Amino acid sequence: MIRFGGVNVRYGRRTVVDGFSAHVAAGEWLGLIGPNGAGKSSLLKAAVGIVPHIGTIELGATGPRARLVAYVPQEPMLPGDMSGFEYVLLGRAPYIGYFGTESDEDRAIARRALARLDLADFAARPLGELSGGERQRLVIARALATEAPVLILDEPTSALDIGHQQQALDLVAGLREERGLTVVSAMHDLTLAGMYADRLVLLHEGRTVAEGRAHEVLTEGHRAAYYGVRASVTRADDGTVVQEYAGGTSREHWVAVTRESGEWQVLNYEAFERY
Repeated sequence: MIRFGGVNVRYGRRTVVDGFSAHVAAGEWLGLIGPNGAGKSSLLKAAVGIVPHIGTIELGATGPRARLVAYVPQEPMLPGDMSGFEYVLLGRAPYIGYFGTESDEDRAIARRALARLDLADFAARPLGELSGGERQRLVIARALATEAPVLILDEPTSALDIGHQQQALDLVAGLREERGLTVVSAMHDLTLAGMYADRLVLLHEGRTVAEGRAHEVLTEGHRAAYYGVRASVTRADDGTVVQEYAGGTSREHWVAVTRESGEWQVLNYEAFERY
């Protein structure tokens, strides 16, 4: 669905993405990880067409890019006096002519996007009155309202609490199943990246330094080399992966245990001990 061929992004004399190549199959979820400044956001902006690039980025479909790719930016601009419904309805803009108006179907799609993210109560409220997490969920709802076959997410859960992080990403995962949605996401939270992405690409200083499934990329060596974190990583037979930071008391579980229902449950260290 998406093919990156030798993509370079430069800001002035500085190269922030250096020769990135990858193929993302239709319906696949590719997660981009790496420390701050690794080039994740710049690569996604190039894919959307926000920043210029050298190399090729090919979409496996024809039509206006705005209908093919929905984008959730890391720092969206949200007019404070616009209502939640009006903002989500902007996701239908690629289907409306310059002098056209929204159809009943456009409005119905926007309402469904609000409902699926549990945002119906915020439809009439001005964006300026909402919390950062509530606004972030509206940004995701706007992207979903576009109904594009490709969804590009740049740190989509950074402003959300753990419950709404799972809710938002579970929704994206569900849409993958329903629509064959292709997802490319930059994620700072390795817990969520390891849980949801089919495949991870670790970037460092604009270059790919590791690629593969979560257990192949989220290794002790990679964390030490590229994140500056000393940690031991163990993988249980049931798929649970546990990371313990060396020399301290902070511990992280980047792959959660599952409930009896089969749903993922992210637990902090104390809750994990009790589970």
